[in-house]
Amino acid sequence: MTEHLCCFKAYDIRGRIPDQLNNDIARPIGRTYGQFLRPSSVIVGHDVRLSSLELAQALSSGLTESGADVLDIGMCGTEEVYFQTFHRGFDGGIMVTASHNPIDYNGMKLVRKGSRPISGDTGLKEIASLTELGIFEVVSSHGSLAYDPDKSEYISHLLDG
Repeated sequence: MTEHLCCFKAYDIRGRIPDQLNNDIARPIGRTYGQFLRPSSVIVGHDVRLSSLELAQALSSGLTESGADVLDIGMCGTEEVYFQTFHRGFDGGIMVTASHNPIDYNGMKLVRKGSRPISGDTGLKEIASLTELGIFEVVSSHGSLAYDPDKSEYISHLLDG
């Protein structure tokens, strides 16, 4: 992948679907995230946009190819990815969403352990550069993918908070 990826912004990843962000870009982003942070476990969630499920699946493929175990929590809000990442003690989390942008956009919000945001100052620039290079380390084994859309712990947290 030698093209410049204009979907990397200062605080997240956002772009028009499919020319600036698509499955062929999402998968290497997952691979790079895993190579850069070396997480053993990552939460992945997605919003209701029509392109979000496929992007989350491509992203998860890249993550598992990097050796990370992925827990897909399905359709949710960004705050639930943050909660689940912290609450379950995962090494990272990624929410597939374009937030307030128009319907023909999508994107990703990335966090590391403790749900600490990843921005340009804390690793996003490096992830962008590595993704553009498209050179990935050989891993000894792929991670696993599990699906758990159960929201009961999150709902309890909201009601008890």
